[in-house]
Amino acid sequence: MSPLSSAAFPRKTLSVLLLTALLAACSPKQEGGAPPPPTVSVITANPQSIALETTLTGRLEASRKAEIRARVPGVLQKRLFTEGSEVKAGQALFTIDDAPYRAARMTAQANFAKAKADMGRMKPLMEAGAISKQEWDAIVQMYQVSKANLDTADINMGYAHVTAPISGRIGRAIEPEGALVGQGVPTLLAVIQQNDPMYINLTQSAGEVMKMRQALAVGQLQGAGDEVAVTISFEDGSTYPLEGKLLFTDPTVNESTGQVSLRAEIPNPDGILFPGLFVKVHITQAEVPNAVAVPQQAVTRSTQGDTVMVANADGTFAPRPITIGGEKGQSWIVTGGLQAGDQVIVDGMSVVQITGAQKVQTRPWQAEGTAAPQAAAAASTEHTSASEAENTLPETPAESASDAAAQ
Repeated sequence: MSPLSSAAFPRKTLSVLLLTALLAACSPKQEGGAPPPPTVSVITANPQSIALETTLTGRLEASRKAEIRARVPGVLQKRLFTEGSEVKAGQALFTIDDAPYRAARMTAQANFAKAKADMGRMKPLMEAGAISKQEWDAIVQMYQVSKANLDTADINMGYAHVTAPISGRIGRAIEPEGALVGQGVPTLLAVIQQNDPMYINLTQSAGEVMKMRQALAVGQLQGAGDEVAVTISFEDGSTYPLEGKLLFTDPTVNESTGQVSLRAEIPNPDGILFPGLFVKVHITQAEVPNAVAVPQQAVTRSTQGDTVMVANADGTFAPRPITIGGEKGQSWIVTGGLQAGDQVIVDGMSVVQITGAQKVQTRPWQAEGTAAPQAAAAASTEHTSASEAENTLPETPAESASDAAAQ
């Protein structure tokens, strides 16, 4: 038996050989049987205004914060709120034993009533000249002092009933019921924080700020407008769905760090964000006009300058010097060297260099994880065609005999 007889080859092996032959027959070849030029992935240069985004790390902070303190000494009688709940401005939070203050008010009220009556009796005598001006002044002074004492007693009575100065989320009660508070220094009882909206405190290098302002002054960049938008992301890479705004940039540079302070504001209607949380803040501080975003792997950077490979219409290719004005994500922002319609090679040059090819074919570049639907469909069709080809191959004599014996 010949070593190349059909019995020596399983059906699947013959299927693969036949499919390979079919594909080889369909592959395009240049004149003279030479293989086609290697294929490279390209992007088409499309100059436009590109937002220049700065990413900084910041810490979230409540937009308003109030410390609840005991303003009069006494025993803390009762807590009137649920720890960790939302409270409204003016809501009762604590009561301090007010018995001493009620007694002091009754005394002050009695003294005031007496002083008021004395002044009422003496006024006609003063008008008639029956008493001296000095005596009248003493009576008036007594009235004023007693009135001030009564007002003070009323204030102390009010301080014994502690209320919320602002609306927000209140934390834990720092002092328990029954504690003696307000002795000497006003005792901290709780803290209320208003977390909608929230502030984000940031710092940015003074050198970066100066560079951006100089670029704006000469027209290399365009301002982002009066209201600069910000977005934030978390440690796991997820992005907060709501957009905030930059409130201000401090005009003073910190002498010890060389940093400039910034503050942003972001809405927090659902209470997802918490004070003290570190986040990444993405700020669109300016726009680069007439620029092209080029994937970073397409750019060769060296001390001699930055270049990209550009494919020409006739299949040739050549390096092109470019000017980079910044970066955005995984792309360089090219501000010079490219014209609209230029085909910038992103992937495939390694094969070109190995083969020494002088010309290339081009196809649109797709970022990783964003394969074109047409490519997926083509792969599915190819797989189906291969399966059909395998299933429709004629049986070999050995396989036919084997099938007959099985029956």
